[in-house]
Amino acid sequence: MALLESDVPIREVVTTDPEKAKALENDVRAKILDMLAAEAMTIEEIHDELHRRGEEKAETTVRHHVNVLKDAGMVEIARLEEAGGGTRKYYKSNTRVFSYDLPERSTDQLASAQDTTREELAALIETLVEQHGDEIAAVAREMKPCEYCETQHYEEFVVRELLNRALIDLGETGDLDDLLATAE
Repeated sequence: MALLESDVPIREVVTTDPEKAKALENDVRAKILDMLAAEAMTIEEIHDELHRRGEEKAETTVRHHVNVLKDAGMVEIARLEEAGGGTRKYYKSNTRVFSYDLPERSTDQLASAQDTTREELAALIETLVEQHGDEIAAVAREMKPCEYCETQHYEEFVVRELLNRALIDLGETGDLDDLLATAE
């Protein structure tokens, strides 16, 4: 006899590749991504900003963290400048990390919006499959298995990536901010 039995629905989906997941294992790297999302910075500037934020790290350690993020494809060199016979590298994040918790009452407050979103997304995904199902399936067939998962959800991942990339595009062009400003 079970003491407790409950249907546990999926409430969160984390979509990232293993290298990015490994890079985010360290909270200092998340802080660096946050800093570099706002502006391009040198290792020295990152070091100083981390110090201002209460992180006492040697510049060599900061350089290591930036290199891990760079190797994971989350940080790029934004510009190079000549400096005292050498080259100064400025790094910028191409990745935004959201690390928030919604307020407790948000589920009730957003229930109607979630219903609307679900209905609109269902129609959008239906259109995507009708118009681009072959491309989605082709990309899914080329994907490598998730090392953590026994059951693979390739097509779902591709669709989530398409939705995520579309949101990123809207954010980068400023259109998302404009659309959200109408809600204020």
